[in-house]
Amino acid sequence: MTTTANAPIGVFGGSGFYRFLDNVQEVSIETPYGDPSDSLFLAELDGRTIAFMPRHGRRHTIPPHRINYRANIWAMKSVGIRYLISPCAVGSLQPHIKPGEFVLCDQFVDRTRGRIDTFYDGPEVYHVSPAETYCPNLRRLAREVIVSRGITVHESGTIVVINGPRFSTKAESQGFSAQGWEVIGMTQYPEAYLALEQQIAVVNISLVTDYDCGLFHEGEIEPVTAAEVYKVFKQNADNIKEVVLEMARRIPLDMDSPCHHSLDQARISA
Repeated sequence: MTTTANAPIGVFGGSGFYRFLDNVQEVSIETPYGDPSDSLFLAELDGRTIAFMPRHGRRHTIPPHRINYRANIWAMKSVGIRYLISPCAVGSLQPHIKPGEFVLCDQFVDRTRGRIDTFYDGPEVYHVSPAETYCPNLRRLAREVIVSRGITVHESGTIVVINGPRFSTKAESQGFSAQGWEVIGMTQYPEAYLALEQQIAVVNISLVTDYDCGLFHEGEIEPVTAAEVYKVFKQNADNIKEVVLEMARRIPLDMDSPCHHSLDQARISA
């Protein structure tokens, strides 16, 4: 199904983000890349239309390695998304980054495998640079909003993205930590990079739920479990919801981003 809706701001998040907003419309989107994780939910927020999609499906039935990232991003682009807010749950890899805090990642390291990670399979060839995948303008706005709510936020950081659904071994976790990377998750790649290929400005807000594998607290903290991750994420659900909605209210709809020009020098011509 196609829609004439113009929703400049998109959010990857479930019903908690839009349940109490006005004029919520569910729209099914067909894409050239197969089915997205779910419908898009279009809602009114202070006179602007925001598009929401639960990246794992509305009942959290899609594990990270089975998400159709291309279809999700294409669906967002099809309704006019120019600014994308992409929160996710992460584990901490450094002792100064504590559960309950937020990290505004500005870099990623890909440790996934087998995920389709480009829209450009030919005959047109583009090499889109991921040097600055995340929009610096959206990150500054996110920091202002998060600080205004009294939440501890780390203004930059590297997220290492593993394939899932399994968590890391202790050896893997220690190796990632030794590299100096800040947090670990399962969904930012290729999601953020595909958004960049579509010239969408994207910001990641990483919600720290645990110390990965009990790092830095040997014998004091048990290795991470799915139940514990979900428990901490639910405890902070109101925080992330309010931050995302306030950002959606405040993003200037005429704001230019380096991400909007990602294809300018990327095409290879014979």
